[in-house]
Amino acid sequence: MVKIIIVEDDPMISEIYQKKFADSGYEVLTADSGEKAVSLNKTEKIDIMLLDLIMPKMDGFEVLQNVRGGEYNPEMKIFVFSNLSQKEDQDKAMKLGADGFIIKADYTPSDLVKEISRRMNQNIESKKNEALQNGDEKLSKKKQENSQKKILFIEDEEIFLEMFGQKLRQDGYTVETANNGAWGLKEALSKDFDLFIIDMMMPAMTGDEIIEKLKLEEKTKNIPIIVFSASVEEHIEQKVKEMGANEFFVKTKIIPSELSKKVGELLESYENKTN
Repeated sequence: MVKIIIVEDDPMISEIYQKKFADSGYEVLTADSGEKAVSLNKTEKIDIMLLDLIMPKMDGFEVLQNVRGGEYNPEMKIFVFSNLSQKEDQDKAMKLGADGFIIKADYTPSDLVKEISRRMNQNIESKKNEALQNGDEKLSKKKQENSQKKILFIEDEEIFLEMFGQKLRQDGYTVETANNGAWGLKEALSKDFDLFIIDMMMPAMTGDEIIEKLKLEEKTKNIPIIVFSASVEEHIEQKVKEMGANEFFVKTKIIPSELSKKVGELLESYENKTN
């Protein structure tokens, strides 16, 4: 799970962003002062720091100096998040080691989560492209193999379609989406797919109803199924697995790279059984 620290001294703003990121599958830490942010950085392996500039005692610039000048996770990304929009402020933050500068007023909390996810996925893809350019033939071959695979993602929340769908496409998969259950079932039965990802709570038809229909059809009964749910109740997981689902995930507790890895494992296992 990706760990993000929100460095913000306004408790109301901090709470809003904490909830939005947690709901989207991030592990969230908060710091209401620059000193606390620097301290947590020494004890926690942080992937993303969302840093306000205007804070009492130690401001965001000083946090950048302390963090980038000391020991820290070299993979950690620091995004300054501030309403200070002067070019000199942005230039100063970038010179001190920020990976990006985001204007607070330009983003709603939901849009901010999407933007951070987009930037992190962009960073992952950039690393993969660099590896390809350095002659990583194995990665190139794997991506080419994935391009032959087609996934149907049935999910009604746009943020999850975008976040997980983008990562799967980056890894080479062809991804089609449906934002209600009835449409998803129609697509599943009328087209050819190699794997289904199905949310449990969908308009028009629920996830378990979709699975039941798929398992009755000769064409789709053996295709791997990953189930997403907002609930952590064990009886729900047990129910869908008894119906034939291969994997069950609480969608706020899995990150895109983990899902893509599991997709690859299921597709490989399915191919081995059918060959």
